[in-house]
Amino acid sequence: MSLLPPGSETRVATVARRQILALSGSWLLATACKSMGREILDLPAPPADARLHYGPDPLQFGDLRMPSGPGPHPVAIVIHGGFWRAKYNLDHAGHLCAALTKAGVATWNVEYRRIGNPGGGWPGTFLDVAMGADHVRELSAKYHLDLANVISIGHSAGGHLAVWLAARLRIPQGDPLATPDPVELRGAVSLAGVVDLRRGWELRLSDGVVGELMGGPPEKLAARYRTASPIELVPLGVKVRLLHGTEDSVVPIEISNAYQKAASRAGDDARMIVLPGADHFAPIDPRSEHWPKVESTVRQLLADHLKPTESA
Repeated sequence: MSLLPPGSETRVATVARRQILALSGSWLLATACKSMGREILDLPAPPADARLHYGPDPLQFGDLRMPSGPGPHPVAIVIHGGFWRAKYNLDHAGHLCAALTKAGVATWNVEYRRIGNPGGGWPGTFLDVAMGADHVRELSAKYHLDLANVISIGHSAGGHLAVWLAARLRIPQGDPLATPDPVELRGAVSLAGVVDLRRGWELRLSDGVVGELMGGPPEKLAARYRTASPIELVPLGVKVRLLHGTEDSVVPIEISNAYQKAASRAGDDARMIVLPGADHFAPIDPRSEHWPKVESTVRQLLADHLKPTESA
């Protein structure tokens, strides 16, 4: 026998069904949001305005996207991710580039030799990214780029390389990764970046990919890691912004947290921007709820040219 008043069983059942449906809907939405992350890797991006070579190798090129207007335009040097492996190229970063270009920033999306390409890995990968970044000087006159307003931005392995670009002045001349007179950067943005190669090695990210990139472990190649890992080069003297999702299962957020603390202790303006609920790919997806934070961070670093929308 029911102890509820007559007719209330139906109301209770209806409420229960609604609660179950609401919970199911929330679970499905959360699942869908998490599963859509990698989708950005396969979606075709809007075409670039020009594909230009910065070196003689077939993989030494970049995609340039230009905002409307006469300029001079601020520039974001974009370094794509993919754990430094040849399997992933610059195409998937085209979505991020197109969104930033729409916001008024010229984007130079750099391709480079990766693990699996002839000449990829240490030092070729680093030297390509450096040469590609410095090529904006040659592009500036023809495309009316503002060399006083240049930043680097990268995702995952590209986040590592974007911050490394800002660290090049700290690399002693004579080191295999040293390049003379690197392009001046106003800041560097790491989106879920592997900004500590030693820790990436310890965590055996992507089945030990850091060892593949560097040619071995840090205990055997300490000199290489000292000039290739951004955390070992602080202070950089350049603003660094680290955006990282709390649900990133590919590159743990602890890596960005540790970098921020080490850089701040060394005197750098390095800030951690946590993206609650974001997975590894949300920061490069302009459809993501987290994208406005990425865009506002870029805008703030380029504040001399673009009106900031939000503090970074």
